[in-house]
Amino acid sequence: MIGRIAGTLLEKNPPQILVDVGGIGYELEVPMSTFYNLPNPGEKITLVTHLVVREDAHSLFGFLTEAERATFRQLIKISGIGARIALAVLSGLSVQELAQAVAMQETGRIVKIPGIGKKTAERLLLELKGKLPTIAPAAKLGAGGTAHEPPQDAASDILNALLALGYSEREALGAMTGLSPGIGVAEGIRAALKALAKG
Repeated sequence: MIGRIAGTLLEKNPPQILVDVGGIGYELEVPMSTFYNLPNPGEKITLVTHLVVREDAHSLFGFLTEAERATFRQLIKISGIGARIALAVLSGLSVQELAQAVAMQETGRIVKIPGIGKKTAERLLLELKGKLPTIAPAAKLGAGGTAHEPPQDAASDILNALLALGYSEREALGAMTGLSPGIGVAEGIRAALKALAKG
């Protein structure tokens, strides 16, 4: 089991990143909650990880905080919630927001996440009760945002990230219509996810 990775961040293609560790490049999938706080490519990074081994694939998931990983591990224990949906949950809601939704049993916040219907949302809220880590807001470990990127590249990355999280192309493009020109990838994804949560 790979539990932690420390190295140099090479690429950010949400929700995937590439980290160089001693000359070996590790591809990791990260939730948007982690992606927003990543440093710029070329900078050092340390992530806690979770390895998912299936017959057809080995997938490595990375998190900036232990609370995110603990929440991810609780999510994938729930019947009907796989790693992809768990990643989408942590991309749509922070650990604090998810804990709040669980405490208030707010099904409405959960069903807005792609891949989760009403029954799964109800089961998720029930099964997570009392199991989520209680945390203070996490300190940011690196500079977020990549506003220096050309707008068309940012738009493409934002769209790809939303599609990878399970939103349809129509939903993703609809959420992107209100984004200001020249917005960075991290800010754009955050704004688009907020728009989708309201819709």
